Amino acid sequence: MPADVFAPENPADPLQPELIKGLARVVAVTGNLAWLEPEQTTSCGGCAASGLCGAKGIGTAASRLEFRRFPMVNEMQLVVGERIVVGVDGRALLKASGTAYAIPLVIMLGAGALAQWIAGSDGITMITMVAGLAIGLLAARWGAHRLGARGQLAPRFLRRAGFGETCPID
Repeated sequence: MPADVFAPENPADPLQPELIKGLARVVAVTGNLAWLEPEQTTSCGGCAASGLCGAKGIGTAASRLEFRRFPMVNEMQLVVGERIVVGVDGRALLKASGTAYAIPLVIMLGAGALAQWIAGSDGITMITMVAGLAIGLLAARWGAHRLGARGQLAPRFLRRAGFGETCPID
């Protein structure tokens, strides 16, 4: 989502981007950056990706949370300990997941199909698929870098969270 696009004024408008909202806590302020950690909700840890997001896994809770920290330009003069609601454009998340998963998979399977059609050998097909996966991962990394450079994946400040708020409600 470009930096000049903020929360939708009319959520019913189909041309406004749908925002995925979440709570975050300010853990540090350095210069004009506020470092945030996403807060775990009560339902966090119940999905298939919980081992990757930090809800479960190897290591201490502090190291997992530190790994999930992200910076945000501190235009709102946030202070350490403050809780805020942040939003990310839902379309940008779809682009990011397509970049991370679809691009490597399509390149790998396409390379394997082409190798099987040309060579007809399982060994050559497998080697070609591994090479296709490596190329696909490089392409995904380049695509993710492009999305990040455009600022599409950067969370945006929406508002300060209310006392005791557990879910980002409009």
